[in-house]
Amino acid sequence: MKYEFAADLQEKAEEISNLLFPHVNLDNVKCFRSYGTSTRNTLARCHGISKIMQKAIGIKAIYALEFLSERFDKLDEEEKIKTIIHELMHIPKNFGGGFKHHDYVTTKTVNKFFKEYQKRKDEKTNTFLL
Repeated sequence: MKYEFAADLQEKAEEISNLLFPHVNLDNVKCFRSYGTSTRNTLARCHGISKIMQKAIGIKAIYALEFLSERFDKLDEEEKIKTIIHELMHIPKNFGGGFKHHDYVTTKTVNKFFKEYQKRKDEKTNTFLL
C-alpha cells in the first residue's frame, strides 16, 4: 500500500467538520489517499490510536481518514461527501481515540447529516452573498 496526504480531502473534511462536527479537533485529523488495496468493497477507513498507546507515547488522540483511491476517486461528488461524513461520524464527541461503530454510523444517519450539510452550506453561501 502507498499512502499520500490528500490536501483536497483534508479541506473538504475540515469544511464538513466545521458545519456538522464541531467536536472534531481538526489539528489531529489527517486525510490520506491510499493506492494498491486488495479489499473489494471498502471506500474509506477511519484509523485511530488506542487510549493506552496515546498514554504510552504521550500524545492526544489522532485520527487518520484513509480514502482508497481505486474506489473513492470514481464516486460522484455527492457520494464522496457522504463517504467523508461517514468517516467523520466514526469519531466520538469526546475525541478520545475510540470509534463510533456501524450501529450509529448507518446509511440513514449519513443521509441525515448530508441533508444538514447541504442546508448549512447553502445558508452559509446565501449569507455570504447578501
